[in-house]
Formats: sequence, structure tokens, C-alpha cells
Amino acid sequence: MEFRTAIKPERSALRIAYNDSLFLLGSCFASEIGSWLKRTKFNVTINPFGVLYNPASVAGALRILIGGQTLSNDDLFCYRGRYLSFRHDTSFSNPDPFVALDKINKSIAEGSRKLKTASCLFITFGTARIYRLKSNNEIVSNCHKIPAGEFTREILGQDDIADQWSTLLADIREYNPALKIIFTVSPVRHWKDGAYGNQLSKSVLFVAIDKIIKQNPGTSYFPGYELVMDDLRDYRYYADDLLHPSSMAVEYIWDFFKASYFDTDTGKLADKILKITRAYEHITGTSDIEELRLFGRNMLEKIDAIVATNKEIDLSAEREYFSKLV
Repeated sequence: MEFRTAIKPERSALRIAYNDSLFLLGSCFASEIGSWLKRTKFNVTINPFGVLYNPASVAGALRILIGGQTLSNDDLFCYRGRYLSFRHDTSFSNPDPFVALDKINKSIAEGSRKLKTASCLFITFGTARIYRLKSNNEIVSNCHKIPAGEFTREILGQDDIADQWSTLLADIREYNPALKIIFTVSPVRHWKDGAYGNQLSKSVLFVAIDKIIKQNPGTSYFPGYELVMDDLRDYRYYADDLLHPSSMAVEYIWDFFKASYFDTDTGKLADKILKITRAYEHITGTSDIEELRLFGRNMLEKIDAIVATNKEIDLSAEREYFSKLV
């Protein structure tokens, strides 16, 4: 008997290989999948503005990247002794405005360069709900825990999202004509909106993405939301806050991602690399010198075998670590 509605991965026409350059932008779900791509040593850029939740903020970030813009001191504000940007998350904040601005502009410049040569762009929308700063009506990417009275809340319309993104995608095509674009909806639940509000917001995103894909050839959809909400469909696959997918759920989505976009050789290579990076991340529980040396030599042999036929894969940090064991 079947006790769950399993979603079977379908082989995408889009193939991702190790010579591709990948770019992920959007909610923390993009960061989660991006971290798996990074652990398996793909050439990946993840959220150069930090985590972004709504389609308007993600679009604004892409506008800055393809326009090669730089921000100035006028784009920062000070709150509780730290300088922040409403276009970025709090990780870019700093007590020194020059340090904050330098970090922001370096990340924009690097992101702009990476987007220009990227093969695939993964966009993850988290919510259709936006916050506008009352003082200038600007849509903010992050409220930075500023009192709610400084903002107005509203929900974007599906047609407004689709129209904005269709115009943006035309400009992205000029910036990088070869770019393939994949949309997904984050399974992270925005419970501040309530049960109904969260579902309403996600529904707007689904309809908007469907319109975008139908209007723009070369775009597609990855079912990240459905894998958690319909396939796994159990609170044991959520973190302690009951809002974010657990590490087990993210790994399940990663396996689905591999089955969808990797050919057999790429998938096997990713699995081999993951064994090395997991060993690198793992704190060994033995103090036996000979056992450590044997382990280190074994890992170095695996690294040599991979790098010998895959020059683009950088395992230098892992090599340095395991070399110290022998």
C-alpha cells in the first residue's frame, strides 16, 4: 500500500554539468539548495544581496546586477548603531557605513560579473506580501526589525508580478542571451500572515509564475514547494520552528534536484565529491595516528582521481586538510 503521494522526478530538458555556472537568488530556500551545490563543488553564486523574499525585491536586485549599479551612502540608513540597506538583508550591516557599503558594492560587482556568464538562474519566491516604507513608498527587501508602524503591508497581484518579470526577463536576455531560468516557490511557511494569508500569498506566486513561464520561452519550474507540502507532508520534515524544512527534507529535495537536472555521470561525480566534503566537515573521533594517516591518504587518493579528469573542480582546501593528517 502507498501511504504518501510521492512526486516522481521528471528528467528536465535542461542538463546541469560541472562546467556550468549557476546563480541562485531569492528566499532562504535558494540558499539551502545553493549550499548543496557548493558542497558538491559546482560553480555557484548564492544570493549576493542576502535572502530576498518577494518577487519585487528579487526583480530589483536583478535590475541592479544587470545595470552594474553601485550604491552610495545615501542608500544606507542607521538603526541602533548599525548601517543597513533596505535592498539587502542584515548580514550586510555594520557599525561603520564605509565597511557596510564596501561589502555591498563588492558583492554587487561580483554578482554582476557572475550573472553575465551564468548558465542557469534559479529564482525562488517566498511570499507575495511586501512592505513599503512610509517615508518614500519604497518596497523593502528586509524590515531589519524596525517597528511595523514605519511600513505599510500589501500583497502583490499576480498580473503585476507577471508583467514586471516579463519585462525584466527581456532585459536579462540582452545581458546574458544563453541564460536558462528556473522558478520555484519556497516551502517555508510565512506564518506571520496566518494560515489563510500564507496560502493566499503562495497561490498568487503560483499563478504569477505560471503566467511568466507561458509568456517566456526558456523558463521552467522546479517543484520545491510541492515536494515538502504534498510529497513529504509531515511535521517530522520540518525544523523545530515548524516553518522551515528540516535538513532531511532539504536533502530529499536535493536528491530530486539531482534526478531532474544531472545526467548519470554528473550525479555519480557529485556523490563522490560529497563524500569528500562531508569527511572534510566531520570532526574525527579517533586519536589513533596510523588510522588518521590511512584515512588522510585514502581521501587524498580520491581527490587526485577526481581532479585528474575534472580540472575545473576545486578541492584545494580539502587536499590541504587531509595532507596534514599524513
